[in-house]
Amino acid sequence: MRTLCASTLIGEFFVIGFAGLVAMKDPDLSMATVWTVSGIFMAVSVLLCGMITRPGGVQLGWALQIALIASGFVVGSMFFLGAIFAALWWASVHYGRKIDEAKARFAAQAEAGGNPA
Repeated sequence: MRTLCASTLIGEFFVIGFAGLVAMKDPDLSMATVWTVSGIFMAVSVLLCGMITRPGGVQLGWALQIALIASGFVVGSMFFLGAIFAALWWASVHYGRKIDEAKARFAAQAEAGGNPA
């Protein structure tokens, strides 16, 4: 699960950065505000890569997905991109857990002396 979720979060890191570049074109937003908010969320996405397997890590990831979708109120295309990344996040968590369970089963079989294949 960790690898799939971290891949999604790193993708979000870049999308948040590019959204910050688009948001700078808005005359109502100061550059400092845009890069403070973008920088915080970019840092959160990278820090979450290391927190995925800890308690609350997946829930914080969901909070980031909600924030990414909500950023569509500033940069309209983020509604679409946020929804895509929320779907990727769901898939990463869902299938990542299935992969982890399968790995654990195979390890238990190998330890018991059975043939994992």
